[in-house]
Amino acid sequence: MITDGKFGKYGGIFVPELLIPALEELEKAFLKYKDDDEFNQELDYYLKEFAGRPTALYYARNLSEKLGCKIYLKREDMLHTGAHKINNTLGQGLLAKYMGKTRIIAETGAGQHGIATAVVGSLLGIPVDVYMGLEDVERQKLNVFRMELSGARVLPVKTGSQTLKDAINDAFRDWVGSVENTHYLIGSTMGPHPYPTMVKHFQTIIGREAREEILQKEGKLPDAVIACVGGGSNSMGIFSGFMDDKEVELIGVEGGGYGVETDRTGATLCKGTEGILHGSFSFVLQNDDGQINEAHSVSAGLDYPGVGPEHAYLQTIGRARYVAINNEEALRGFELLSRYEGIIPALESSHAIAYAEKYAKMPENKGKTIVVNLSGRGDKDMFLVAREMGVEV
Repeated sequence: MITDGKFGKYGGIFVPELLIPALEELEKAFLKYKDDDEFNQELDYYLKEFAGRPTALYYARNLSEKLGCKIYLKREDMLHTGAHKINNTLGQGLLAKYMGKTRIIAETGAGQHGIATAVVGSLLGIPVDVYMGLEDVERQKLNVFRMELSGARVLPVKTGSQTLKDAINDAFRDWVGSVENTHYLIGSTMGPHPYPTMVKHFQTIIGREAREEILQKEGKLPDAVIACVGGGSNSMGIFSGFMDDKEVELIGVEGGGYGVETDRTGATLCKGTEGILHGSFSFVLQNDDGQINEAHSVSAGLDYPGVGPEHAYLQTIGRARYVAINNEEALRGFELLSRYEGIIPALESSHAIAYAEKYAKMPENKGKTIVVNLSGRGDKDMFLVAREMGVEV
């Protein structure tokens, strides 16, 4: 019997009855193979030889000198496909293979999860269909082309806000009718159990490496770990390495859109209320009648009106705190890291960089050691950023 997958009161399973057998099958397979030697040897091989792990923990000397703190960057942007997403897609892709599934479906916002799923499908010889909101298809044309080059079929979603929320809706509808041969490869720590636990499991490699690396470089733990939060997989991955170290502050940075004081925001934990979205109980952006509001962020990967249930739990118990960075601040973070370190971050990661600057400038934080999870690189965002900055390219 499937367990409830709760984090305190958050999480759980709120799906059509038709999907319960598929979730039971998935949980059973995950619990079996996560500790299986053959599975883990194959996964470790691909993580190292295909994806490029371990990733470096880079001391950002120039940025550190400018801001008056020691700033380290966990370089997930250096992975194959350009983001942390490959950690999870390799894990779930292999799981689908071991389960005998012959098709994979996925949702994507910024396109990084879609690309990571497409290349894993190509690697393992499993056909891939990717649902993507039409607005995101337009924003991320380069990533659409990369997915298609890797053999995936990109299915534009033309309903609702035409962004990540609607792509997830269509992927769930597909899965209901195809569970026998299809694995739905969810890209973040959201959705019904076992997805939040499973995706976190495959992303904990970020936290394990970061903890070991900072101890080697500094001989002590950092004062703070900062990561962007959409659904929450990169942040949960790095937070996991420091969860039991109460002296380490964990800070999640949401996309605030045009500001949390407006309705055009994606800052779910900062502005949302408790509710159910995509199969789990967490915080969501909704109106007084419980209808889901559209989220907005300059970053397609943070354009989601919900958040993973474990993040809701961590906020409630006070183990992590969550802040919002608006579009203008995120663009400054993008430019800041590019100019001072020669590293062009994804717009998602730019939110974390922008808050690291704010954090470092607080008098009480002078001289502290900060680890920022650089979850992805900015190739995919260049045309969008140029447009926002009024630059012709």
